[in-house]
Amino acid sequence: MSAEQSEFTFSTEVPSAPGPSTPLLQSYTYHSPTPTAAGPYILGVDEAGRGPVLGPLVYGVAYCPASYKEDLEGLGFADSKTLTPEKRASLLEVLNSDPDNLGWSVRVISPQAISSGMLRLPPINLNKQSQDATILLIRDALQRGMQLSEVYVDALGNTTTYEAYLSSLFPGINFTVTTKADSKFKIVGAASVAAKVTRDACVEGWTFQEFADSELSWSREFGSGYPSDPKTQAWIKDSVDPTFGFPSLVRFSWTTVKVILEKSAHSAQWIDEGQESLVKAFESAKGRDKDRCAVTKDLGIQSVGVF
Repeated sequence: MSAEQSEFTFSTEVPSAPGPSTPLLQSYTYHSPTPTAAGPYILGVDEAGRGPVLGPLVYGVAYCPASYKEDLEGLGFADSKTLTPEKRASLLEVLNSDPDNLGWSVRVISPQAISSGMLRLPPINLNKQSQDATILLIRDALQRGMQLSEVYVDALGNTTTYEAYLSSLFPGINFTVTTKADSKFKIVGAASVAAKVTRDACVEGWTFQEFADSELSWSREFGSGYPSDPKTQAWIKDSVDPTFGFPSLVRFSWTTVKVILEKSAHSAQWIDEGQESLVKAFESAKGRDKDRCAVTKDLGIQSVGVF
């Protein structure tokens, strides 16, 4: 386990994922050892798991000295989606093989954090959560003493606006924000590998902490986790509990899940502590306003005594 990570116990195969029988209960950050070669450094950013309805969203960064660019070209890094699981695993070993020059970090955003952010008022949408993870990882790199000269970010949407925003937060660093950056820049490909291998390990080794002492259990045949996957669709339909809903592997904020809950789970009405009295007061006020004219309602006049 890295000396820079103390919140979780990790497996030796994928050091950035929870170890055996360790449930993923909250978001966390993992850092490899900090490279020791002289800077300045380049850094790439990519994610894995933005679209699935199951499991965490993982943001990864990889970094190396700018002088190491030519060496990086020949190591085989690419968009992780184009690589086999075996190839991705071997490339993560490559990232760990030269600690003087190569380093990487991941921010694992738990399904619970994704859902609670998107369902709160006002909501924190997935774009904002992704942006926060990216900024956190860049700040962590700087705080660990790395001098960053160039940062390459794989992103969707308005990349020009995002690039300007990151540049304003980190003056002195040259940002390149573009789509398909993982296939254009090897350092982003390396970040893609770190993110994808971490997410796959989290999902494949998922420990269900719910009802640990009961007979209730869930199948592990949940497919890819994407809403369009028939295996995932079948697992979601078969795994809903009418009272408790789904285990924490599931992102409750996804429409796919909301539809299943509306059809198959008990309906419930939630009122925060103290809110019930406010609701009653509001209903009472509505009753008092029944025969009052619009002017008195708008001005909040209760009686002629206010004059």
